[in-house]
Amino acid sequence: GAVEVSVRSPVACWFSAMLYCFGGSVLSSLMLAEPPVAFLAKGTNIILASSVWYLVFYCPEDIFYRCFAFLPLRLLVAGMKEVTRTWKITAGVAHADSHFKDAWLVMVAVGWARGAGGGLISNFEQLVRGVWKPETNELLKMSYPVKVTLIGAVLFTLQHSQYLPIARHNLVFLYTVFLVVSKVTMMLTRSATSPFAPVEAALGHMFFGLQKIPTKVKGEGAASSNGSSVCDPSSSEQHRDGVKKRQAKKTE
Repeated sequence: GAVEVSVRSPVACWFSAMLYCFGGSVLSSLMLAEPPVAFLAKGTNIILASSVWYLVFYCPEDIFYRCFAFLPLRLLVAGMKEVTRTWKITAGVAHADSHFKDAWLVMVAVGWARGAGGGLISNFEQLVRGVWKPETNELLKMSYPVKVTLIGAVLFTLQHSQYLPIARHNLVFLYTVFLVVSKVTMMLTRSATSPFAPVEAALGHMFFGLQKIPTKVKGEGAASSNGSSVCDPSSSEQHRDGVKKRQAKKTE
């Protein structure tokens, strides 16, 4: 989606858009101790991204944006973006392997950063625009693109290390088809729910004892969502003691 404009300076707005577009290159370069401004050397990509940024935000009567708001065209662009995500992940995994041979965690981290860098550095991009939204930190609450990119980085790392018995082109095809189909389905149904939500809930309950807390009272729901019932055993014990005391008073 387009970067939200919250500053008047066109320079800050442009820099923010470039960070969003090339965030994967910047973040992966920092991880591998390479120049983070290397993406600026690709003049064609910068000119293309700058042209799109200008047309989206400064085209008269928002003609450019209205054209791409047409649903079939939006679906086409979204599908192309997911195809690009796959190639970014595979390129990041191969690039990390050239620096650190058979270092699985490095390959996963760089592939993840290359494919979802725009989301991972979103907080820094917000600061450039003069906005600070800590609740949007992707490491605290991952969005669907960041999650699916992490899964892809793990799969392509296993395949690159020859621990996944599948040809690279077959994995690229299957993963890309999954990305495109899931993205198009979410856009058509206007659903923001991640396809991994049921699996995440089951795994969270199995390994960490996490449970879906009913939101009967807004205040209690907000307090429990902050992790007091899960991460603070003393608070839960005090709550149970209070319930027992109230029940004892009722029986008296």
